[in-house]
Amino acid sequence: MHEQLFKLISRTVILSDTDRALCEQYFEPVVFPKNRVIEEESKIPGYLYFVVSGFVRLFHYNDNGDEVTTHINCPPGFITSYPNFINQTKSGENLECLTACELLRITKTNLDLLTQNSTVFKDFSISVFQQSLTYNENRSKELATLSAEQRYLKLINDYPQIIHHVPLQYIASFLGMNAKSLSRIRKAIIK
Repeated sequence: MHEQLFKLISRTVILSDTDRALCEQYFEPVVFPKNRVIEEESKIPGYLYFVVSGFVRLFHYNDNGDEVTTHINCPPGFITSYPNFINQTKSGENLECLTACELLRITKTNLDLLTQNSTVFKDFSISVFQQSLTYNENRSKELATLSAEQRYLKLINDYPQIIHHVPLQYIASFLGMNAKSLSRIRKAIIK
């Protein structure tokens, strides 16, 4: 399972055999079934997850008790409630496997040890954090400036496999609309 992580890291930095061994030591492989909540709101996130395969989402409940999907992770990539994981504070979000998932996970303590023992992982961690900030900034901008149809078209262009694996109500929520609006957009596009 670690090969996917090695491939991703190697796009940014060069991994030595020692770095690979440290990665295997600190990143624990886990498998979860579909619809499993693996991190719960009101708790400190236990892990940073690397998605080897499957689809994972972050969500919370709004004031009406409706689920609001804030992030959907397509493999490969990292996911957790980043600010809460890094600061070890209680999260307001849940982390759920939308499909059966193969994941690698690391605790905050082990991530700190890994970055202390490897400058490669320290550099890579900074890169991941920067990418996360950029992603969140772009996502906020897109929600504010793009129409619902434009957001949907961008999503299926960037991540075409998402439509086949993630229920439409979660995609709609992620795009800032209700499921009926997404259905109308999809029907208009197909015509």
